[in-house]
Amino acid sequence: MEFEIQDLREDIRKLVVDVALIKNLLAEEGELSDWAKEELKKAREEPEEDYIELEDLRKEIENDL
Repeated sequence: MEFEIQDLREDIRKLVVDVALIKNLLAEEGELSDWAKEELKKAREEPEEDYIELEDLRKEIENDL
């Protein structure tokens, strides 16, 4: 269970880095790079049923602590 929390935290850290990169690209160039466009395309293809509500995720993390 501890490894799951560590994996989750690492995934969240990677997401934060990715979002920061996208924000910087938008601020500097005003247009997304081909890489960013492809990543957005992949994200949009993910079914909404697979999404996890933030509050549910928080509860899961709290229960694992």
